[in-house]
Amino acid sequence: MRSSKALLIIDMQKGSFTAKTPRFDAKGTVFRINELSSTFRALKLPVIFIQHDGTGNGEFEKNAPDWENLDEPITKSEDVLIDKYANDSFYRSALESKLIEMDTRELFVTGCATDFCVESTIQSAITKDFKVTVVSDAHTTGDRPKLKAEQVIEHYNWVWQHMIRVGGSVSVLSSEQVKEMLNSSAL
Repeated sequence: MRSSKALLIIDMQKGSFTAKTPRFDAKGTVFRINELSSTFRALKLPVIFIQHDGTGNGEFEKNAPDWENLDEPITKSEDVLIDKYANDSFYRSALESKLIEMDTRELFVTGCATDFCVESTIQSAITKDFKVTVVSDAHTTGDRPKLKAEQVIEHYNWVWQHMIRVGGSVSVLSSEQVKEMLNSSAL
């Protein structure tokens, strides 16, 4: 599959969504990710699920229950699955080579956690000259010591909107805006 655009879904794993690690608007986030996935698939654009593989550190061990994706995000056989080993989804993973293979230069980023893996992946992508669209209402995180999760999400959406451009770029759009843009460009 060759495409200039791809949907990244980062760390929507069972170990990230527990009673000890509640996430802001988890059900709504999953719903919006599923809607976006359906839109991407309908347009024959790749959907890439990225899973943290913590093999060797006792958490997110590959094929263990906490490593598995949540049951709710819909996955299809044509979706691309990528293991990652650090907050940055590009670090020592197959992500960049897979994107190059698919001739993908534009990424739509969703997932968990806004202030860790989503943020690191966005920063890395723009320094690798990708055009990044952050889906403002399709990433989530948990409460932090000084900030509620909703404030963290709002803060990072603001940061990404005001980043200094390098080779790549970043914009922030809602899931509805992304679907409208994709559907209008497909006409």
